[in-house]
Amino acid sequence: MALAVDTYQLGPIGTNCYVVRADQAAHEAVVVDPGGDLERLQAELARTGLTCGAIVLTHTHFDHIGGVADLAEATGAPVYVSPDAVGGLESPFSPPGLDVRGYEGARRVSGGESLELADIGFDVLDVPGHAPGHLSYYAGASLFSGDVLFAGGVGRVDLPGGDWETLLDSIRLLTERYPPETVVYSGHGPATTLGAELARNPFLAGLRSASQ
Repeated sequence: MALAVDTYQLGPIGTNCYVVRADQAAHEAVVVDPGGDLERLQAELARTGLTCGAIVLTHTHFDHIGGVADLAEATGAPVYVSPDAVGGLESPFSPPGLDVRGYEGARRVSGGESLELADIGFDVLDVPGHAPGHLSYYAGASLFSGDVLFAGGVGRVDLPGGDWETLLDSIRLLTERYPPETVVYSGHGPATTLGAELARNPFLAGLRSASQ
């Protein structure tokens, strides 16, 4: 199944938000990591004739959740988050000058579970190392990786709950479980593929050596 994926840079630092639907003809979508700018996102949903059927979160750093409460309240869509990250959603950290609204009532989902949302079946994976309770979602040869893996980079590990070896184990899990042509939709930057990152990403030299 080839998904239709629209990308928007939202919130204070332009974090990638993805609007995902089963195909171009679908009228219901899943929103991944709405980082803010609700009016803009709602305008884009209206322009494309889409309704928000669910909101899924990779993790609860402020730049990924700034629009969650507003979007959930405006649409009635359920919100999904790891049980290990829910505290960061209910009482989020707000940097100076920002006021990130918390959200209560999210549904818990963990790695190893599956979600059927807007006619899309998502595999849920626990991928810690960048943040507590970090999840990635796989569907239709697409991986919504959050801040675990980027084009040419990986997630930072100098924030609370970060750990380098744990992050590498998470990336290893992704590269071993899914084919190299899997499209990676990251929390920041352009899309890439698992194969391209395993072949060229300077931070994955150890994984390359182990796979040869």
